[in-house]
Amino acid sequence: MLTYDQDGFRRADRPHRIVSGALHYFRVHPDLWEDRLSRLRAMGANTVDTYVPWNFHETVPGKADFTGWRDLGRFLRLAQSLGLDAIVRPGPYICAEWDFGGLPARLLAGETLRLRCSDRRFLTEVDGWFDQVVPELLPLLASAGGPVVAVQIENEYGSYGNDTAYLRHLEQGLLRRGVDCLLFTADGAEDAMQQGGMVPGRLATATFGARPAERLAVLRRYQKTGPLMAMEFWIGWFDHWGEDHHVRAVEEVAGSLDELLAAGASVSFYMAHGGTNFGFWAGANHTGSRPGERGYEPTVTSYDYDAPIGEAGELTPKFHAFREVIGKYLPLPAGPLPEPLPRITPALATPAGTASLLSGLDVLGGEPVLRPAPEPMEALGQSHGLIHYRTTVTGPRPAMPVRIDGLGDRAYVFADGAPLGVLDRNTPDEGLDLAVGEADVVLDILVRAQGRVNYGPLIDDRKGIRRGVRHGHQQLFAWEIRPLPLTDLTGLDWTAAATATAAATATTPAAATGTAAAGPVFHRFTHVLTDAPADGFVDVSGWGTGLIWLNGFLLGHYDTQRGPQRTLYAPGPLWQNGDNEIIVLEMERPGTELPLRDRPDLGRPTVVTLQ
Repeated sequence: MLTYDQDGFRRADRPHRIVSGALHYFRVHPDLWEDRLSRLRAMGANTVDTYVPWNFHETVPGKADFTGWRDLGRFLRLAQSLGLDAIVRPGPYICAEWDFGGLPARLLAGETLRLRCSDRRFLTEVDGWFDQVVPELLPLLASAGGPVVAVQIENEYGSYGNDTAYLRHLEQGLLRRGVDCLLFTADGAEDAMQQGGMVPGRLATATFGARPAERLAVLRRYQKTGPLMAMEFWIGWFDHWGEDHHVRAVEEVAGSLDELLAAGASVSFYMAHGGTNFGFWAGANHTGSRPGERGYEPTVTSYDYDAPIGEAGELTPKFHAFREVIGKYLPLPAGPLPEPLPRITPALATPAGTASLLSGLDVLGGEPVLRPAPEPMEALGQSHGLIHYRTTVTGPRPAMPVRIDGLGDRAYVFADGAPLGVLDRNTPDEGLDLAVGEADVVLDILVRAQGRVNYGPLIDDRKGIRRGVRHGHQQLFAWEIRPLPLTDLTGLDWTAAATATAAATATTPAAATGTAAAGPVFHRFTHVLTDAPADGFVDVSGWGTGLIWLNGFLLGHYDTQRGPQRTLYAPGPLWQNGDNEIIVLEMERPGTELPLRDRPDLGRPTVVTLQ
């Protein structure tokens, strides 16, 4: 058991220092869990720290899955077999640059439920989650012989709110269900954040990336005695689309680590190994104060985080620098360091057909639902993907702008099948001129959802169209809506012409600007792998923006129009000896080649200095 007294942590009734690293099982292919955990242990860590994202496990509303990639127990037992304790952070909110901070999208189906507070309806949902996740944890607690020595009550709550009744409900909910290990809170090393997030009588910890002495002094004001712990010591940073790739100077962050450990503190690196935001799981930030303001910033697919263990398991210079520092304070594990994993032989994937998305609506989305006004995808039971809206605009009428109120996140607009242009949530006042002749016009709007905001006051981030569509000042009603979750692409017709709308675009404003020139199109590629499956990287630098699947698995988003990331990580377990299928859904600017690389390109690096 892990306990603490006025002098610090104790493990098996001996003085103990935690040197932990965050490593999220949900960002790593399960066949690679043991490899990544072994690298964490080789760095000198004695503990692994992981969140548990509610929305990743809730595959059916109200029912959690803990099998396969979601087998939390298997991950934690692997950690224990390698000599690692575990810190578990089960939410309900995790932030983590993860879609909606780990909350299930269905909580946004209505307008009145208040998140992360003692709203009775939210507490009922949280209790349902705890009823499912805590039984998974109980046999893994240290008291039962398992690796879990500590469980977090909520995550950086002081950065969001100050509802003490909510925090007490979470604390008591864990205790009532049998969690008997150390409980703790983690908040920024600022007075307001500690005040809002701490739970009296429970261990308070801090999250920061620099100036350890100053940050620990703030924490000591609230954790009066006992151990001081940096529960998140930010040793790198994450990237948004449209930014450079963030890195932190090795010497600077290793020096801060040395200072922190020399002060007697414990630490958990955020991240020790970042991994990948596969699928639709990447989150987003919003720098504005209101939903309609410019400032939505989706997170990229890679979560490399400039961590000591790279996205594909690389042992970076930061790994070796950290290991040297840790070795000054703790004994390092014996034996050689893990070897690099094999990489695929660079090659070009072979084109094997195209399919128009708009021509495949019935296959991808089935029968449309009819609504008087547009509704967001959550109201229709959809969590991720695209969503399609269709209505008819009567004529004649002069050119007037089509505008979308409450767009989440990027809309491709078509008039009688011809691209009219693109609208983006960061430019909410922009419109696309549409004139209607004597005949009516069928207006199609295809909305691409990216990550839900995962941090700050605007986490209630609904996708699709939240409010309405106007032509001029007139609200447009009578809509057909098709959710397009893109979970099954097997029905696509690869023999159909993918450019049915392309001829109509040559004289449109969209074609003149290079925007949505041919409409969204699926591009199919194949690659015959003659060697053993190994890690690879799909090079999308010649493409615009969209999504990529490998053998039916969604690798994630790409957006080389904005950057920085130019390759997507394709881990070895997703490849197969022989034929492999890669599908690219290009939304705006199709490429001509799809190279497969043996190394990543995460974009131009820029050094960040945390305050």
